[in-house]
Amino acid sequence: MPKFAANLTMLFNESPFLERFEQAKLAGFDAVEYLFPYNWEAKVLAERLKKHELKQVLFNLPPGDWESGERGIACHPTRVEEFKQGIDQAIYYAETLGVKQLNCLSGLQSDIPAEIAQETLLTNLSYAADQLAQHQLTLLVEPINSRVDMPGFFLDTLDKALNCLHTLNKPNLKVQFDLYHMQIMQGDLIRSLEKHLPDIAHIQFADNPGRHEPGTGEINFSNVFRRLDEIGYSGYVSAEYLPKSQTLAGLGWLQTFN
Repeated sequence: MPKFAANLTMLFNESPFLERFEQAKLAGFDAVEYLFPYNWEAKVLAERLKKHELKQVLFNLPPGDWESGERGIACHPTRVEEFKQGIDQAIYYAETLGVKQLNCLSGLQSDIPAEIAQETLLTNLSYAADQLAQHQLTLLVEPINSRVDMPGFFLDTLDKALNCLHTLNKPNLKVQFDLYHMQIMQGDLIRSLEKHLPDIAHIQFADNPGRHEPGTGEINFSNVFRRLDEIGYSGYVSAEYLPKSQTLAGLGWLQTFN
């Protein structure tokens, strides 16, 4: 079965954030991710990882003002300098935490014309990929569903994400494939994973509907995870779901698939 990681932004949120590293280790995870590290000193997070013998596999570039509802700024033509400054900050955290791949959220389109948003996104992705390449880091782009969770999110389909990759042709630019978001937007998960495996560097999951743990919705995780093994996917598969009750009560899938 795949290598699993726990998203600490969503899992173990019964505990304060810095206590979730230990909770994840005790629950059987060897790897973690979370949305953003920037509210904590990098060395504090690095110490938690080391203490609990955890590998961190991912975090996102600075998203703008997340608390006010921004969901990334990469497609915003008036925020390019802010985006570039965020790259420097993210690289510092990545090197301190030993993270090898960073995810870029395109942002909400709002009233930006589609052509301008696309041009801005491509320019920013090109810049970010080149900067990360100097540090042997991979840049990811994630299509997120615009039907349920993020209405107006600019990069909302796999085809749009793949178009960015193929247009820019950067060796260190890949797709983050979230089973939950892609089930909502298109379905046909296994065929998509098979067809586009060379372009996929990271996978996340939650069941649909509800965005809860496996077994609460319609996705056949047994088939999906088995097929990932069969086609040779070697990256991490991260649990990024909202526990239906307590985190530990919903972790039966981890024993089933490990």
